[in-house]
Amino acid sequence: MSNLHARFAELHTAHTLLVLPNAWDAGSARLAQEQGAQAVGTTSAAMAWSCGYADGSALPRTALLQRVAEIVRATSVPITADIEDGYSDDPQQVAALADSLVELGVVGINLEDGTGAPALLADKITAIRAALAGRPLFINARTDVYLRGLAEGQAAVAMTVERLQSYAAAGADGAFVPGLKNPADIAAVVAGITLPLNVMWLPGIGTHAELLASGVRRLSAGPALYAHAWSAVETATRAMFDDTLAMPAPPPSYAALNALFG
Repeated sequence: MSNLHARFAELHTAHTLLVLPNAWDAGSARLAQEQGAQAVGTTSAAMAWSCGYADGSALPRTALLQRVAEIVRATSVPITADIEDGYSDDPQQVAALADSLVELGVVGINLEDGTGAPALLADKITAIRAALAGRPLFINARTDVYLRGLAEGQAAVAMTVERLQSYAAAGADGAFVPGLKNPADIAAVVAGITLPLNVMWLPGIGTHAELLASGVRRLSAGPALYAHAWSAVETATRAMFDDTLAMPAPPPSYAALNALFG
C-alpha cells in the first residue's frame, strides 16, 4: 500500500473528523489543499456542470479521467473520485473504470446505488476487487435511502444498514449516506455497520464534535462548495456589468494564484 493510500485509510480511524472538501477541477482541488485539507474528493455534480453536462452519469468517461488526472497532478494529498454509479450497469465496465482511476493515482472512489438494486452495487464492488487483484483502493459505498426518501424512520435505518452490510461483504471500505443528519438515526446506522460512516455537509447537520459523538468519521461537501463559488462569481460578474465593483472580499492576486501552479 502506498503512503497516500495508507494515509487516507488512517484518516478514517483518527480521533478527529475527516473533513473532505469536494473539488471539480485542479484549481478547486489545490485551493482545498492550501486551506488545510488532508484529502480531497471530487464531486460528480460540480464536475459535470463545470464541463457543461447535467449531473447523472452524463459526463463522458474521457472528461472524467482528464479532470481527475489534472487534479492528481496539481495536488499532493490523497484524492478520491466520485464516479456516481460507475457510468454503467455492467460490473466489468465499472471495474475497468476503477482500474483506470487507480492508474491515474487516486486512492479511493465513491460508488452509489442510486435508484438501482442494492445487489447490483454489491456486484460492482466485487468486480472491482477482482479486477484490482489486491491493489489498494478505498471504496466508499453510497446508499441513497435518505437522499431519495426510499423509507422513513426506523425503516430507513433498517434499509440503510442492510444495504451497507451487503456492500461491506462485497468489499467496500466506507459507507456514505447523504441526507442522513438526525443524530439518533446516525447513531443507529453506526451501531449496525462495521464501515466508517460518511455524511454530507447540509444545513442542520451538526458540529464536528456532535458528528463525532454520533459516530461519524467523514464529512464531505458534495456540490455545496461549487454552489458557493458560483454565487461568488455571479455576484462579481453582476458587479462588473453594473459598474459597481462591489466584490464580497478582495480577490487573490494574479501572482498568488499563479504561484500555486508554477
